[in-house]
Amino acid sequence: MVSDGEVVGEGYHRRYGEAHAEAVALERAGERARGATVYVTLEPCAHHGNTPPCADALIAAGVRRVVACHRDPDPRTAGAGFERLRAAGVEVVVGELAAEAALLNLCFLAPHAFGRPAVTLKWAMSLDGKIATAGGESQWISSSEGRRWALLEREAHDAILVGSGTALADDPRLDRRLGRARGPIVRVVLDRRLRLTPEARMLGVEGPVLVYAAPGADPARRAALEAAGATPISIEPIEPVAAVADGIGGVGASGTAGELRSVLADLLARGVRSVLVEGGAGVAGAFVAAGLYDRVAVDCAPLLLGGASAPGPLGGTGAAHLDEAPRLDRLDVRRRGRDLILTGLRDGCLQDLLRSVDGS
Repeated sequence: MVSDGEVVGEGYHRRYGEAHAEAVALERAGERARGATVYVTLEPCAHHGNTPPCADALIAAGVRRVVACHRDPDPRTAGAGFERLRAAGVEVVVGELAAEAALLNLCFLAPHAFGRPAVTLKWAMSLDGKIATAGGESQWISSSEGRRWALLEREAHDAILVGSGTALADDPRLDRRLGRARGPIVRVVLDRRLRLTPEARMLGVEGPVLVYAAPGADPARRAALEAAGATPISIEPIEPVAAVADGIGGVGASGTAGELRSVLADLLARGVRSVLVEGGAGVAGAFVAAGLYDRVAVDCAPLLLGGASAPGPLGGTGAAHLDEAPRLDRLDVRRRGRDLILTGLRDGCLQDLLRSVDGS
C-alpha cells in the first residue's frame, strides 16, 4: 500500500483462517490508507468466509486505486471484488505481472484450475542422475545447504507424500523442522497393502498420517495402524486408465493414474491445497506418467555415482520416444552450497493457471 510515494502498509496471508493480506496492510497503514494505492497479487475477495470481504474493507478505508495482478478464480468472488470496488469509485487496474503472480499463487490456484492440490515432485540426485548408490545408500547425496532448501520446500506445502517402499526403507519422520508457525505437515503414504508398521517413526511425530490402501487391504493391519494414530483410507480409481509400473510398492505398484487422482481428490476434500512428493522413484514416475504434477524441484549434487543398477529419480516404463517425453517450462537454476537447485514447471501449467484467472 503506497501513499505519496511511500509504503504505508504491507502484509500477507499467513495461513488459512487468518486475516488476508489487505486487512493486515490496512491495519498497519491506519489513516494513511485513505487515498492510497493498493498493490495485490490477487483480486480482493468479495465474500464472507473466515474473514470479512477485503473489497469492503478497502472501500471503507478510502483507498483511491487498486492494482491487482489477476482475478480470483474462486466462484464466490471471480470478478465481484473488482466490480464492488469500481462501483464505489475506486480505480482498478488488472493484469500487471499476471504470470509472475500466478506462479506465486500456484498452491491457491491449482485447485481451481485443475480440481486437485498443487503437486511438486522433489528429489536429490547426483550429477549423473542417480538417487542412490547401487547398494542403496542415499544419505546424504545433498549438501547441508541443500537439505535446508528441502526443509524449506516442506514449509511451503500442506502435505508430503511418499510410497510405502520409501517409508519402509528409510523410516522417515517427514516432519517440519525449521520452527516456522505453519503447524504440522500432513504425511501421506501410498500403501496398497498396508505394509507400513505401527512402529514407523512418522507415527511418533505430531500431525496426521494418511495411509491410502486398496479396499481389500488386511483389516488387522488397518486396525493396528489406526491404533498407532494413522488414518487408513480405502481408495477406488476415479477413472480406469492404463496401469503405471512402479517398483516401490505404493499405490502405483499395480495401480492406475485414476488411483492417484482419487488420492489427490480426497486430499483436496480434507483441505490440502499443495502436496510435496518426496519418494520414491516409482511414485514420482507414476505422477509424471499420469501428468499429475505442476512443478519439479531437484537438488543436483556434484557427485558421480555410476552403476547400471543404481536407481534414477523416475521409475515406470518411461517415454519410448523423445517427442513423447514431458518437458519443463520456466527452468530456474541457483546454488545452495555445493549443490545446484533446479526448478521448473510442467509444460502448459502456467497457461492453464492464467486461463483460470482470465478476466478483469
